[in-house]
Amino acid sequence: MERLSAEAHLCHGDLDRALTREELIDGVRDVEGLICLLTDQIDAEVLDAAGNLKVVSNYAVGYNNIDVDAATQRNVAVTNTPGVLTDCTADMAWALLMASARRVTEGDRLVRSGQWTGWEPLQMLGAEVTGATIGMVGFGRIAKAMAKRALAFDMRVRYWNRTRLTVAEERELGVEYRALDELLGESDFVSIHVALSDQTRHLIGKPQLEKMKPTATLINTARGAVVDEAALVEALREGKIARAGLDVFEREPTVHPELLTLPNVVLAPHLGSATVQTRTRMGELAIENCLAACRGERPPHLVNPDWTPRQ
Repeated sequence: MERLSAEAHLCHGDLDRALTREELIDGVRDVEGLICLLTDQIDAEVLDAAGNLKVVSNYAVGYNNIDVDAATQRNVAVTNTPGVLTDCTADMAWALLMASARRVTEGDRLVRSGQWTGWEPLQMLGAEVTGATIGMVGFGRIAKAMAKRALAFDMRVRYWNRTRLTVAEERELGVEYRALDELLGESDFVSIHVALSDQTRHLIGKPQLEKMKPTATLINTARGAVVDEAALVEALREGKIARAGLDVFEREPTVHPELLTLPNVVLAPHLGSATVQTRTRMGELAIENCLAACRGERPPHLVNPDWTPRQ
């Protein structure tokens, strides 16, 4: 915020809440650069309200909140903040995996309730992580970072991706490719790492969940709508899968009410990139993208390559 104030005429909304639709549309009318959050829906209506707009700089890696085609049609650059949150998000996915497997949050609630009566040989038995099989749905930067963590635990790493790696790349990374259905059936842990698009919305639904092991755990740190939340609730409730760890939700910040009641799911409030260091680096990237486009330069992390710089 200090840097932007020094280098541009800065206006902004309240920092402790998302802008309303009306506030967003009213706030963009005279701006050349817009730095937005993943909670801001930037569509044709917003773009049309901003007649001077040169760039929409998303403070996130994913940009499903922005109508990129509409922006390109209006010659508005769209940018994101890739790379800097890779390890941070992989750490969060790993934390959810461990917490789910070893039932950490269930144990925390038991101790806090005052009902814990001491150690028992069969109390809250979880799933073994070391030596298990993990399946990555999508295999970009974060999934590859997650795979490194998994290999350190002697896990067998399988992946599915729209584009398969070369055999040499698979060998170097210590991973094996599987078709999606095969991966779901083979994995003890399934970790989701795909961007949200029309093709990936509800990629994991009832048919896919039924292919998973009843002892398996689903981890999602990507986007909530990749998973059919109602189908996940049913699978968790009926024991079709054992556990889930979720950092994202289909209709954030609303969470499916039954998820809140299930003991076998760990819920986090979208903390994937939530460290001081990572959020600061994301902000720096968002600023660099925004100011570059406003100067008529090609920003470093351009999402729509057909954009043409303009003064």
